[in-house]
This record gives sequence, C-alpha cells and structure tokens, in this order.
Amino acid sequence: MTTSQTRTIGYLCPACRAKVIQPRAAFALAASGAAVSCACGRSCLTIDAEERRFRLAVPCGVCGGEHTAALDTERMLGDKGVGLACPQTGQLCCFIGADYEVERELERLSLAADKEAARGEDDALFTDSLIMHEVLSELKEIAARPHGVTCTCGSERYTMEVRPACVDLICADCGARLRVDAATDEDLDRLCCRWTLQIKGNQGG
Repeated sequence: MTTSQTRTIGYLCPACRAKVIQPRAAFALAASGAAVSCACGRSCLTIDAEERRFRLAVPCGVCGGEHTAALDTERMLGDKGVGLACPQTGQLCCFIGADYEVERELERLSLAADKEAARGEDDALFTDSLIMHEVLSELKEIAARPHGVTCTCGSERYTMEVRPACVDLICADCGARLRVDAATDEDLDRLCCRWTLQIKGNQGG
C-alpha cells in the first residue's frame, strides 16, 4: 500500500449548499482523525481513527441528513480517490482523494443538487423548466466569480430558494432577499448580462 501525504476531503453542506473542501495530512488522520467544518458553522464532517479503519459521519447535501460509513486504512489513505454515496438516492455525497479529484466530484455533486432543487422539494411545477435550469446554471457561474454574489450588509454568504418562476437569493447573515426571475427568455437574457449580483441588505449599504 502506498500512502498519500495529504488527503483532500469534500462534501456539500446541507445547510448553505456550499462546497466544503479541505486537505488533511495523512499521518494526522491516521493518528487522531479529523473534523471538516463548513464556514457557515452548521455542518461538520467527522473522521474517527480506529485500529484498522476510519469511521466517518458525513453531512449529506443531497438528502439533508447525515450518513455514517467505515473505510479501511488502504481506502482512506491510499492514492486512489474514494466516494461515499447517499443511501437514499445513490448520489455521491462525499469524496476523498487528490485536490483535483475532489474539486471535480464536488462540482458534479453541486450541479446535481441544483437540479434536484430545481425540481422543487415540494414538487412545484416551473413556468418553464428549461429556463429555470439555465438560470440556475448561470447563477452558479456568477457565484463562482470573485465577489460574484454579495450583500450590501457586507456578507458574501447566501442561501437559495427555488420557486416556480423565480429564484430568491437570501443573505445568510441579514436575511435580505434578491429575486431573480426565471420564467422567460428575457429573464435569462437579463441575468446573462450581469457579471455580479448584489442583494440589498437589511443593514448597511
């Protein structure tokens, strides 16, 4: 067995939908395990080191719950990446491996979660499903830019609510909302012309 010097751990936060990606030294994992927390403070992946295996508790950005898994030392610390799936949906919910592998898999996971959100947890029907999916994709691109989505209160953390004809961006700190229409070609065109988005906050600005 070969052992990587570091292992990068990634999951999608079920509370704020942020991609949580953090490296950990392999020797430190083997000695005492690790905790990988989202910056929002509302989710944490824990890894407990046992004699010949690791026990993980993974917040699931797919179903919103938490799953446990056990990995032997070779799978956890070896050179090959390993993915953990949500038992309810079969979709990947956590990936451990090299930086580029984790980034790639978490991007796929985030897109899948966006599509699931677009279907509506309450089975709401969209005015135009294709437009909604395009709007969600464009919002993801905007959010990936430096200071892509901000609030005048100073925060850059937000959550998202998907509705039948629009998407609400909600500041995670002050609760202010920015409504993005998502029902017509004109709505999509207007969004595509925006490089960044700013929520008008409930304080400051």
